[in-house]
Amino acid sequence: MSKIPITVTLAALSATASADPTPKPAIKTIVLVHGAFADGSSWDKVTPLLEAKGYRVIAVHEPLSSLADDVAATRRAIDAQPGPVLLVGHSYGGAVITEAGNSDKVAGLVYIAAFAPDAGESVNDLGKGHPAPPWVKKLIIAEGGYASLPADVVANDFANDLPAADARLLATKQGPIAARCFDDKITTAAWHTRPVWYLRAELDHMIDPAAQAGMAKRANAKLTSVKASHVPMLSKPSEVAALILSAAGGSR
Repeated sequence: MSKIPITVTLAALSATASADPTPKPAIKTIVLVHGAFADGSSWDKVTPLLEAKGYRVIAVHEPLSSLADDVAATRRAIDAQPGPVLLVGHSYGGAVITEAGNSDKVAGLVYIAAFAPDAGESVNDLGKGHPAPPWVKKLIIAEGGYASLPADVVANDFANDLPAADARLLATKQGPIAARCFDDKITTAAWHTRPVWYLRAELDHMIDPAAQAGMAKRANAKLTSVKASHVPMLSKPSEVAALILSAAGGSR
């Protein structure tokens, strides 16, 4: 009997051990999470582009009453799906997917001009040591601690690359958010254990584009930039959809 060199045998065993005999199921569902001062209709322009490629799309309507409540609403949407999902968050929705993304069903995270806090951090913590953006001083705080944006801030800072009529509509139907949401802290940051993609909005007046790049780097995200305001899913839906579709394929 001829002898097989031990080096060859060990190499073959190593290759066999490292190979995953069970391929990961393909992502068929994309769960979209809106940000503050918004609702699920934020994704109306992106949704048909994703559905045209065969994906099931779920746009979560968050209560915006606390981070825990918004995470719970997102987890219900995730749990209702039959297989793995790609989780996408815009703006404050980035904090929501950072926590909700710890579900075993979440195969990847996509941040769209979004906050990406770490464990023990809140959205407000991310801005410590830096001057507050001008729009913060114009927030309207109603009884019960719910914050909303005046129409001029929506037009000039939130959606500064949308037609005036579209910006007025956003101001009209915005979802007020409990100010406490910005102080609620992340328990476990899912971006440590999931593949991450980040879309940076270069014309953003709400979240500093440099801060967006910094959060993307910290999360080891694949970074893409687009010349858009804080709402690229409305002003640049094709670019946003392209990134989400790339992530859906890359998470398999």
